[in-house]
Amino acid sequence: MNQNDMKIVFVSNYYNHHQSAFSEAMSEKTGGEYVFIETSPMESERVAQGWIRQELPAFVRQSYTDKAQYAECLRLINRADVVIYGNAPYEMIADRLKSGRLVFLYSERWYKQSFDWKKWPERVVRHHRRYGQYRHFYLLCAGAYVAKDCAKTFLFHNKAYKWGYFPQTKVYSDTDLLLSRKDSHSILWTARMIPLKHPEIPVRIAQRLVSEGCSFTLTMIGGGELATRIKDEIQRLQLSDYVRVLDAMSPEEVREQMEKSEIFLFTSDRNEGWGAVLNESMNAGCAVIAGSAVGSVPYLIRDGENGMTYADEEQLYQKVKLLLNDSRLRNALGREAYKTITGEWNARTAAERLLCLSEQLLSGSHPAELYASGPCSQA
Repeated sequence: MNQNDMKIVFVSNYYNHHQSAFSEAMSEKTGGEYVFIETSPMESERVAQGWIRQELPAFVRQSYTDKAQYAECLRLINRADVVIYGNAPYEMIADRLKSGRLVFLYSERWYKQSFDWKKWPERVVRHHRRYGQYRHFYLLCAGAYVAKDCAKTFLFHNKAYKWGYFPQTKVYSDTDLLLSRKDSHSILWTARMIPLKHPEIPVRIAQRLVSEGCSFTLTMIGGGELATRIKDEIQRLQLSDYVRVLDAMSPEEVREQMEKSEIFLFTSDRNEGWGAVLNESMNAGCAVIAGSAVGSVPYLIRDGENGMTYADEEQLYQKVKLLLNDSRLRNALGREAYKTITGEWNARTAAERLLCLSEQLLSGSHPAELYASGPCSQA
């Protein structure tokens, strides 16, 4: 089947800036034969953060508005050549799976908490009933730990491919100019201030840096349940001259802050299935230091080449100090981070590769190693 003739349906909870660039690329490459199906309204917290658009693209359908729309969405799912099944009710793809037509499960890691082996037998049975009996069912791993989680219940062996989230990629005409305009010794942290994001860690790092006389500024952006506590702690530790906290911003405003910042801290724990701020900060030429348990980190970062990873807070502190003291290293990591996103981990590359992979699978091939690295390489 020719890629330009493929009918592609992506069904997930709601359309947002993490999926828009990929969707636009898919719509273009299929000549408009692409549909994104929303299955629920966006949460009010996300709306407040500026995630929603005033006008949705023409390729977006909303299955939740009424019975007629739901029926039309089911029709689109069942007639498509390829379906990408994300965060959506299983019953929407059940008939398609039974018919033996191509489906990609798009998933973050299954076991964000530690795996309970006592529940293993029940999970094996349940997951195989749902996922294990269909030949033309493959896995798009939105994170480096997804395939390993699925393997615990013997699923998707040699049928799992690296994937992720693909926010808008910005191409700068002059990378040297981008890097030269960053504020010297600037550190950025941005996320919702909730437990899994660990906003307390940058504050403790800042306290240690101040005690050792380091020159830096730390900007923290975000609201959330821990925001008041974080602000109070900054005041208590007398860090206000070094650390500023800004309220939640739109994605566009956050990107502007990334463009100004030399170092980006990504302190989430294993509950962070992917973490699109990593794509965005690397695209903005930041020297990133990220926790190795975050889903996107092993896919995007080569430690010491295009960013840094850490396993514990002491490692994080030492690497922050190293970067603050070495402008050449900050610059080199930021430059390579930018190349990683613009060269491989971006929406256009992902769309091109998924279409090629789908073409191979629809023709009866099983191309486990179609690509050596990046999106659609073997997970």
